[in-house]
Amino acid sequence: MTRNYIDLNCDVGEGVGNEKELLPMISSCNIACGGHAGNKESMTKVVSLAKANSVLVGAHPSYPDISNFGRLSIEIGAKELIDSIRSQVNSLVEVLDEHGVKLHHIKPHGALYNDIVKDATLAVLFLEAIKEYKNDACLYAPYGSEIAKEALKEGFRIKYEGFADRNYEVDLSLVSRKLPKALITDKKEVLKHILEMAKNKKVKTIDGKEMPIFVDTFCIHGDTPPALEIVLYLTQELPNHNMYIKK
Repeated sequence: MTRNYIDLNCDVGEGVGNEKELLPMISSCNIACGGHAGNKESMTKVVSLAKANSVLVGAHPSYPDISNFGRLSIEIGAKELIDSIRSQVNSLVEVLDEHGVKLHHIKPHGALYNDIVKDATLAVLFLEAIKEYKNDACLYAPYGSEIAKEALKEGFRIKYEGFADRNYEVDLSLVSRKLPKALITDKKEVLKHILEMAKNKKVKTIDGKEMPIFVDTFCIHGDTPPALEIVLYLTQELPNHNMYIKK
């Protein structure tokens, strides 16, 4: 029987400190690069771990808003936002160059991610900020989003991202973290969520509807409290469904 592989990514370098345990079990990571968390020291540490564990590395830029962990939409001028995103990605690339590691992808964080999903104008600004890496790195973005549509128009390579530890609304947006069922923390429910998306190309929304979705890479947030427990469970249980995490 042919094996089926999935890419499992985690947001890391955000101050949780669980990267040493997480990275051996995942296939790609998104490293905070100063906008909401992260600095030269943390980026260097995570890049070294990623290289040692053959984990693909992506930049994880956000609104420049450390105080709110990049999870609130902020008022910011177009040039200031573009300059900030460029600076964040470039700061990680400098560390990657020092370690002989290539930038594999770019994935926005938090409120910026959610905003460019729905706002085409903001999505175009984000693409302008990262255009230097258009031919070298792919973009992690949700299926059906404005950022994905605009990126494809501009010739960016896309990896559609699905969230294994988050619930979805019927429009395929994520349930707000302000609401009680935003996070999925039960490891068995996370597995079911992944299998539904990977095998059936559908996602069960918060109100019980099944919506079509396409996913190339699944995210487990590194700061989800049981992240380590969930990822370990997935490495053990996915093979029972003929699915394996790429390594």
